[in-house]
Amino acid sequence: MAEVFIRRLSRWQAEQQREAVADVYVEAYRRVHGDESPDRQAFLETFAEDVQRPGFDMVVASGGNKPAAYAYGFVLDRAGEWWRALSGEVPWDWDIEELTVSGQVFALAGLMVLPAHRRDGVATRLVEQLLIRTDAALVAARVDPANEAAVGALRSWGWTKVGAVAPPVASSDRAADGAVDGAMDGALDGAAPAVPFTAVPVVGSGTATDIWSRMLTS
Repeated sequence: MAEVFIRRLSRWQAEQQREAVADVYVEAYRRVHGDESPDRQAFLETFAEDVQRPGFDMVVASGGNKPAAYAYGFVLDRAGEWWRALSGEVPWDWDIEELTVSGQVFALAGLMVLPAHRRDGVATRLVEQLLIRTDAALVAARVDPANEAAVGALRSWGWTKVGAVAPPVASSDRAADGAVDGAMDGALDGAAPAVPFTAVPVVGSGTATDIWSRMLTS
């Protein structure tokens, strides 16, 4: 198991490391999609917007003086656009609309782990460190339902599927749409080879996006 060191980045540090973040994103993407090239510029533009969102927070795992993985997120917009067209059985004691309006929902918007550091529990540690400082009551992510590795990891972390949203969705929330950009390492020992939280097309695909969440406070 390769040793990594996890630290939190300020908003300014995240902006300064945007090219390194994009490098990890590109390598993680290509590891799964082969010759299909990711849109690096589109990622950089999305990331630049995300860094400016309220409640933005980010952690990085470094190994050998180089970034090995990143995780980041932000507080969902209080307007509640992210939950529109939600279908499914939301737990009875989760008032997601009220939590959103009160700024109590944190979106896990990015999780990228380089191939050499997958299946070492890096993703698990990153998410734990990312969430440990938030005051939010609920964390949420949008996930491609066909991504069995991502679904398995979320379930193992105690997350619950609360429904699905069919595209199109509000463009202002496209950063969290498709859940988490980049790749996830399967987290648990013995897990199947990891595949990424793949981006779900927003327009014209007809693909439903599952929403997974977990309460952070009792």
